[in-house]
Amino acid sequence: DGTEPSHMHYENDENYFRGYEWWLMKEAKKRNPKIKLIGLPWAFPGWIGKGENWPYDYPDITAYYIVSWILGAKQYHDLDIDYIGIWNERAFSSKYIKLLRYTLDKHGLEQVRIIASDRLWEPISFVMMIDSELHGVVDVIGAHYPGTKTVQNAILTGKKLWSSEDYSTFNNDVGAGCWARILNQNYVNGNMTATIAWNLVASYYEELPFGRCALMTAQEPWSGHYKVESPIWITAHTTQFTQPGWSYLQVDGHLEGGGSFVALTDGLGNLTIIIETMSHNHSKCIRPPLPNFNVIPQRATFYLRGSFYMVQTLQVWHSRLDFESGNSSLFQQLHPLQVWRGRFSLDLNVDEVYTLTTLKTGWKCGYPEPPPPQPFPSIYSDDFNIRNPPFSEAPNFADQTGVFEYFVNASDPGDHVFTLRQVVVQRPITWVSDADQTISVIGNFKWVNMTVTCDIYIEKPRDGGVFIAGRVDKGGIYVRDSKGVFFWVFADGTYRVTGDLAGKEILMKGLAGVRDNAWHTLTLNIQGNSASGLLNGYPLWENVTVSKPGNGWAALGTRSFEFAQFDNFHVE
Repeated sequence: DGTEPSHMHYENDENYFRGYEWWLMKEAKKRNPKIKLIGLPWAFPGWIGKGENWPYDYPDITAYYIVSWILGAKQYHDLDIDYIGIWNERAFSSKYIKLLRYTLDKHGLEQVRIIASDRLWEPISFVMMIDSELHGVVDVIGAHYPGTKTVQNAILTGKKLWSSEDYSTFNNDVGAGCWARILNQNYVNGNMTATIAWNLVASYYEELPFGRCALMTAQEPWSGHYKVESPIWITAHTTQFTQPGWSYLQVDGHLEGGGSFVALTDGLGNLTIIIETMSHNHSKCIRPPLPNFNVIPQRATFYLRGSFYMVQTLQVWHSRLDFESGNSSLFQQLHPLQVWRGRFSLDLNVDEVYTLTTLKTGWKCGYPEPPPPQPFPSIYSDDFNIRNPPFSEAPNFADQTGVFEYFVNASDPGDHVFTLRQVVVQRPITWVSDADQTISVIGNFKWVNMTVTCDIYIEKPRDGGVFIAGRVDKGGIYVRDSKGVFFWVFADGTYRVTGDLAGKEILMKGLAGVRDNAWHTLTLNIQGNSASGLLNGYPLWENVTVSKPGNGWAALGTRSFEFAQFDNFHVE
């Protein structure tokens, strides 16, 4: 769903105040100081691979890069990173993992634990079984979207097993059903003691890939509107009544009539039982496919033994997902349940979640009604004139390849001291197929007719170039295939109008007289099936026919991974 700025854009560059993650981690710690922090690289800056799209040729450099981030988190933000991963859903290198452990220890980071390999259970489990040194340095085996199942080799390692990325499902009540089911069954079927949802909050344009595949939705920073979706309250059934460090009791958690339960303890006498009875069609996750199963209403009887035999009362929290009327009941406290001689029974309907617990700390918080939803403003400008910006990037711009940062132009005589600058000058070691051009999108995806104006400054001589665009239709993992109306100017004095970001579909071209290291103003006007462009306020091209796409975002960007600046952006 876009790019994130690195703490090291270049070899000799370190900055621990870029992006939103430092802010996010600190906000999380304010609310729960015991929350765990995990780092996992998706992509790496290009300099790490010295030109190759591979992070393991120079494992010492990659380890140095990762450990720098962990040290920076502590030094600049007093944040302790608890776990570190290898490379999201891509190959791992045993040599690199061992070197990472060595480098962490050398910098006094013995307490940071290593997760591998954030892909599938294999081959990491098999390699750990035959490589005792690797087995010694990997603390957690993390698999993605395991479908609640693990494999024999993973169990044989004796390591903690995590579903280190899961869920990724549209956050309606079916998403809540998916989440309730896997939170329990990842342990019941697969012995996994952690399940991590991708993603936490949907705070990205909904038409990007996997829109609203989050626990809640907050995708209108311009209006302040947000929605606490049902998966949040499903989460609370587990997280309000357990903590990292609690232990799962090793019971068979399958219910006779379908559904599952888990039981956890803090080892100090507290007990939490979470029950779910999600039906097949109301709990499908986005992946993997879900084999058929049946759930029926049932009466379940539980027996408490050992130290739990003395428990007399359990607090009860309940959710019922209602797919008929849509009136779901979420995370309601019911009357406490009396336990008689270590046993109790419960009538379970379909599509329900119960938490039964000795803890009395459960709480369904109220919160003020969020502002009503609003579309992105139909007239929007940003002159980037901000002396001490709270973040490194301008609001509402969603970088899809490259990184666009606030920049102070110390040498400028006055009109363009504060600008927005594209700063990634080498293709990253990519996770998916980033575009060959850089691009940041903004606005309302439903926009059809629009005028986009922006001052531009090409920094790269000879073959440098920049664009502004409208009706841009794709981003995220599909950004290479993005179509729209793109107005380009180049340092060699030419211009182009293309129907795609890749620049292959040429609609118009000619001479513009633009040069590098000078400011120019571009204007792109799209009305119906026709587009026109102005340079410095004078018509440069007009009556260019545009057919598809019929709508999309506004955007700006560069021809390659090159420095360039933008100022006085305006769209209506």
